[in-house]
Amino acid sequence: MVRSTAVQRDIPQTYLFSRRRPCHCGSVACRLIYQRVMADMSRRKFMGGVAAMAMPFMSARTATAATDIFRHPATPDRPLLLTNLRLFDGTGKAVQAGVQVLIKGNVITDLPAAGVSVADAQIIDCQGKLVMPGLIDVHWHSMLAAVAQTTAMTADLGYLYIAAAEEAERTLMRGFTAIRDAGGPAFALKRAIDEGMVPGPRIYPSGAMISQTAGHGDFRLRSEVPRAANAPLSLVESVGVAMIADGADEVLRRVREQLMLGASQIKVMAGGGVASLYDPLDSTQFSEVELRAAVDAAADWNTYVMAHVYTPKGIQRTIKSGVKCIEHGQLADDASARMMRDEGVWWSLQPFLQDEDANTYPDAERRANQLRVSEGTVNAYELAQKYGIKTGWGTDILFNAKNTPSQGRQLAKLVRFYDPLTLLAQATGLNGELLGLSGERNPYPHALGRIAVGALADILVADGDPARNLDFLGDPAKNLRLIMKDGKVYKNTLSAAAG
Repeated sequence: MVRSTAVQRDIPQTYLFSRRRPCHCGSVACRLIYQRVMADMSRRKFMGGVAAMAMPFMSARTATAATDIFRHPATPDRPLLLTNLRLFDGTGKAVQAGVQVLIKGNVITDLPAAGVSVADAQIIDCQGKLVMPGLIDVHWHSMLAAVAQTTAMTADLGYLYIAAAEEAERTLMRGFTAIRDAGGPAFALKRAIDEGMVPGPRIYPSGAMISQTAGHGDFRLRSEVPRAANAPLSLVESVGVAMIADGADEVLRRVREQLMLGASQIKVMAGGGVASLYDPLDSTQFSEVELRAAVDAAADWNTYVMAHVYTPKGIQRTIKSGVKCIEHGQLADDASARMMRDEGVWWSLQPFLQDEDANTYPDAERRANQLRVSEGTVNAYELAQKYGIKTGWGTDILFNAKNTPSQGRQLAKLVRFYDPLTLLAQATGLNGELLGLSGERNPYPHALGRIAVGALADILVADGDPARNLDFLGDPAKNLRLIMKDGKVYKNTLSAAAG
C-alpha cells in the first residue's frame, strides 16, 4: 500500500543552478558549462583519445593517514568469511540470522550456516551488524554530479576530470558500488576505475544522450541555428555529452557510435523537460520510426534503450517503439502505466519532490512545470505499485557537489511510499536486475545487488535496521562500517578483523 504523502513544501531560497532539480540537462547553466568544457576539449583534440582522458585520474590521492580507508586494496589471497551478522540479501525479505558469507576472489561462493568453519579463510567478525549488498543508483551522471557552474566555466579540463574521479571515490564511500550513468563522457572514468587507478563504483555508461534537433539534448545556442547539412558537429557533440540526430538513418549512426565507444545501454531524449528553455515539458520528441531505429541498433548489439520522457503520449510512443526503460515519467497516467506493466517495461523514478532537495525557479512557467512534476512524482509511485511495475531508483543529482552527500538520504526519505525493506530491495537487488538488461554488453556479467552464491562481492556492513527505517544510509561516514567492492575492502572500521 502507498503511504499517505507528506504536505509538500515550497522552500523560499535564492535561485541557484547548483541546487538539484528535475531534468537539469537542458538548462542555461548546463549549456554554458558544456560549452566551456567542449571548447577546452576541442582545443586539446582529446590528446590521443580515451587514454589521454584517463591520465588526470592518475593524479588522484593514493594514500591517507586514516588506517580504516584503503584506496587501492589488493585482492585477498585467501577466502574471506563474514561471520556474526544479520543478513539483508537484496530480495526485500526480512533480515535473517544464522548465516555467514564466504567470498573467494571477487565472488560470493557460499552462505554457510553460522558456526561452520572454512579452512584457511580470513575471518571478518561483523559484530552482529547488518550485512547487505552495495547500493546501486540507476540515474547518475558521474562526470557532472559534483561540478559547480562557476568551476566548470573557469577550471582547467584536467581539474574537471580529477574532480570527477574524486567524486567517484566519495560515491563509493557512500556505499554505492554501482551506478548507471544516464549521459555524459564517462568512458574514461569507467576505465580508470576498472583498472584500479582510482576507487569508485562500477559504471554502466550510456555515452552521449541521443537527441533530435530542438530536443532535450540540443544544447546549442540560438546563434548556431540553422546548421548546414555538411556543417561540423557542435562542441557538445564532439565531446560526447549529447548527439543530435534527425531521421532514422542518422539515429542509427549516432547510436552505433556510442556502442562502438563502449555504451552498455543507449539513452534517448524522447520528451521535454523542466529546466530547459527550448523544449517544452509537454513536447514529444523523436518519431516512432526514429525511436525504432535506436531500439533496433541497440538490439543488434544485444542491449536496450532507456528514454528520458515525462508525458503519457511520449511514454506510449517509446514503449511502442521497443524502449525497455522509462526515465522519469512523472506525468504518466493509468493507460501508460498499464502499458508499462503489460509490455514488461521498467520505470526508473527519481525523488523529484518539493522538499529540501528541490530548486526554485525565477520564472513562473518553470515553477509551474516543477510543481506538475512534483505532484506527478507522488502519483507515479502510486501507479507503479498499483500496477506492479518493476521500478528502479536513482537520484539524478547534477552540478551540485554540496548535494551529492544526500544520495543515501534521498533513498531513505522514500519510506513515505514504501516499507523500508521493499525500498532497500529497489536500490540493491531490483536495480541490479535493471542493470542486467544490458545483456551481452554488461561489463560486469555476474549478479549485482544480491548476497547470493555467484553474485559479485559488493557488500556493506552497517549500523542500522532496515525493518524500521533507512535513516542509517543518510550518514554513511558514521554508519557504514565496512565497504567492499569486487571482493576488495575499501573501508573497515570494525574493531576486530582477524585472520
